[in-house]
Amino acid sequence: MYYYLKGKLSVIHPTLAVVDCHGVGYHVHISLHTYSQIDKKEEVLLYTHLAVKEDAHVLYGFAQLDEKQLFLQLISVNGVGTGTAQLILSALTPDAIKSAILREDDLTFKAIKGIGEKTAKRILLDLKDKIGREPESKSVPAGPVYHNTLQAESLSALIALGFQRQKSQQVIAGILQKQAIQSVEELIKLALKQMSS
Repeated sequence: MYYYLKGKLSVIHPTLAVVDCHGVGYHVHISLHTYSQIDKKEEVLLYTHLAVKEDAHVLYGFAQLDEKQLFLQLISVNGVGTGTAQLILSALTPDAIKSAILREDDLTFKAIKGIGEKTAKRILLDLKDKIGREPESKSVPAGPVYHNTLQAESLSALIALGFQRQKSQQVIAGILQKQAIQSVEELIKLALKQMSS
């Protein structure tokens, strides 16, 4: 229904954005990968997918068309819903997902919360022939963020992705004590690795 939205970025969090298009604010669910690419922008263009469910219409947005196409391929796999696809795209970059599929690396997918062996193997089986061998693109890193904002945004994203608040707080605090983190994206990726292992 909506191919893309172009407008002013009114609200931005690691899992959602609000895009103001001529006075109408669209609530759009985004991946961590998209968040890292639009975080500091005022005007954005997001390629969209409208998921129609029994109890809601949910809009998903992507900074790049190839990420949207990968999302659509993921949700075409039996057992992978929109929430799981968003989680996969938050835990891994599109290039890492494609690489894992082409290498038939099911362990990469099993390391993500909510994906078991059957679903991981189904992703590989269903998508291996659909994933092209395009050159890998580099993602744009997010800029430096103060620790309190870093913690709050990372915690909010982890809770939105289905993790428990207390466990998420402990993991985030542990990571920040051990190393200097420069972006929300980096912190969430490290937290996802720890919480999924």
